Amino acid sequence: MNKNLVFLIFCTLTVSAVFGQQTKTTTDVQQIWFGYFNQTRLTDKVGLSTDLHLRTKEGFVNNFSQSIARLGVTYYVTDNTKLTAGYAYVSTYGAEGHTNITQPEHRLWQQVQWHTRYNKNRMMQGVRLEERYRHKILNDSTLASGYNFNYKLRYNLLYEIPFSQKPDNKFSFVLNDEIHINFGKEIMYNYFDQNRFFAGLKFNTSKQDNIQLGYMNQFQQLASGNRYRNNHVIRLFYFQNVDWRKKKAS
Repeated sequence: MNKNLVFLIFCTLTVSAVFGQQTKTTTDVQQIWFGYFNQTRLTDKVGLSTDLHLRTKEGFVNNFSQSIARLGVTYYVTDNTKLTAGYAYVSTYGAEGHTNITQPEHRLWQQVQWHTRYNKNRMMQGVRLEERYRHKILNDSTLASGYNFNYKLRYNLLYEIPFSQKPDNKFSFVLNDEIHINFGKEIMYNYFDQNRFFAGLKFNTSKQDNIQLGYMNQFQQLASGNRYRNNHVIRLFYFQNVDWRKKKAS
């Protein structure tokens, strides 16, 4: 087994074990996450990225919890290494502390992402820094003036194993783990924000596009520090890759 895959599994089990032992109050939630991702290559060095998300709230199909629209501009250092910076608008619908209103959030973000191949297996790693401006809440029905601010650092590791080594293979098995760390002067008790572990299937709808479907466990420490959310998620993502570069004449 590839050492990076062993490392992914080890990190996931370690995070779950450490924070599981510290859990004081844990709430189990069931959700569905839908996502659309677009990568458009404009030139050899420049591209655009877009991703859209919609998440249910609980019981898999009961209301919506959050939507995200994220845009970015990408610089390709090489075909396998890219730098991206952008903006995201997040809407967190009625929840504890703001039951009757939606909390808006503005995020600036910067990311480095790189890809590695091991024969037909593929590994993707990414590090993202986010600057989060969340609108302050006055009460269950009213937004206050101003924003709370903090940084979030995310490390993402994905490993893909195709079912077949043939060029026309359509299906792959995907393991994905992403850990989120909060920091900033307004963070008091939850420097560890969350860990997301995903296992599922990838279906190539074309040479450029694919669908991923599977189970994700999101284990999250809430702002109070002694409350946790254990989220069981059905995750359905669609990835689209577009290349607008002019083809070189043969």
